[in-house]
Amino acid sequence: MSELSFLLWCTQGIKEVTTRPATSRTVPSAGARHAFETYMLVNRVEGLQSGLYRFLAMEHKLIEINLEPSIAEKVAEALMGQQLVKTGAVIFIWTAVAYRMKWRYVERGYRYLHLDAGHVCQNLYLAGEAVKIGVSAIGAFDDDGLNRLLGIDGKEQFAIYCAAVGKRK
Repeated sequence: MSELSFLLWCTQGIKEVTTRPATSRTVPSAGARHAFETYMLVNRVEGLQSGLYRFLAMEHKLIEINLEPSIAEKVAEALMGQQLVKTGAVIFIWTAVAYRMKWRYVERGYRYLHLDAGHVCQNLYLAGEAVKIGVSAIGAFDDDGLNRLLGIDGKEQFAIYCAAVGKRK
């Protein structure tokens, strides 16, 4: 749990809430828009039941989304059957809330979402290295299938990037 907490802090941690109001976080974002939400498929984390969770950055806590035993199989299917989805300890799934970026940058905001996804995943790689955890980014997934599993609409909020993490051998 402490390693997962560290990875979450490094990828979506809130350092302060400014008077604007906006958040200053541990990862850069175009215009400090921080348009991402973090979901996770937990397969093997000591002290945490396997299942699908959402990370609430402001409270630095997890909420349960789906704890049914078949959820890992369903997420793996949505991620094109990649085996590391079922064998990795945790699969990070980042979603973009388009309005957070579009209200300021209009259509160009979509470009910034993709750049910011790279920043978030890079921070995961760096944090993983610090605690000797392997990271593998995943860009191949069935958009509609994954969005449906997460309970999001795929238009105003949609899956944008994923990554598997786990202990190194």
